[in-house]
Amino acid sequence: MADAPYTFALDAYLARIGYAGPREPTLAVLRELHRLHPQAIPFENLTPLMGGMVSLAPEDILAKLVAGGRGGYCYEQNGLFQTALEALGFNVTGLAARVRWGAPDDAPLRPRTHMLLRVELPEGPYLADVGFGGLVLTTPLRFEPHRAQDTPHERFRLAPLEDGFLELQAEIGDGWRALYRFDLTPHIAADYEPLNWFSGSHPASPFTFTLSVARTLPEGRLTLGNRRFVRRQAGQAPAERMIDSFEELTAVLSGDFGIRLPDGIEAIRGKLGL
Repeated sequence: MADAPYTFALDAYLARIGYAGPREPTLAVLRELHRLHPQAIPFENLTPLMGGMVSLAPEDILAKLVAGGRGGYCYEQNGLFQTALEALGFNVTGLAARVRWGAPDDAPLRPRTHMLLRVELPEGPYLADVGFGGLVLTTPLRFEPHRAQDTPHERFRLAPLEDGFLELQAEIGDGWRALYRFDLTPHIAADYEPLNWFSGSHPASPFTFTLSVARTLPEGRLTLGNRRFVRRQAGQAPAERMIDSFEELTAVLSGDFGIRLPDGIEAIRGKLGL
């Protein structure tokens, strides 16, 4: 007997992110979903850090991030967001980017390892991305190169490059920092499978040996890099502390980030020196 076809549980997703508004493919709806998603579903890489494989099957992503109370990284986050948007009637195209964040300006280009989305609206195309960790967008950006665009958090802009690519940049302090560069080549689900394999299992991928967790707040951000926990609130100096025990780590993951701790999480103790 054949398995029943997969049906996306839109009601469960909307409840997970706390959305109870209109269900129509408009810019206002996209903005509200984009604001709520990274507040409710944290970025985290616990699965690859524990030595597990990340599944990109839509039903597995739904089970983990919605029913399971977990977070995930870009392929899971934006894969879930794309499925939800399409269920609401949005026209969405997957894209892929080369991450520049954390690399010197003259560093060689990295492979494409980040998923992002292009959403077509009557107002024009918009960039949506709910999966870029500690500097995730909290509103979609209009595809208007050079224009600085306000969000509930930092300002962002898209800078055109000579090779035909666009570079997403964030205004941090008194300057603009590159996050990633991409072109408009469409990507389908199968295209992300090898990218996900590299990101989630290759020994050179930081997700296999470095803890990275992030969640947005209405007026700030929480980040956890290995044992360094930082809370940023608008108008305040960042509050930073080092996690000193495994018990403190699990309390921060479950309390501050709202993650339902997975079985086997003890496997990360040695990687974090706890």
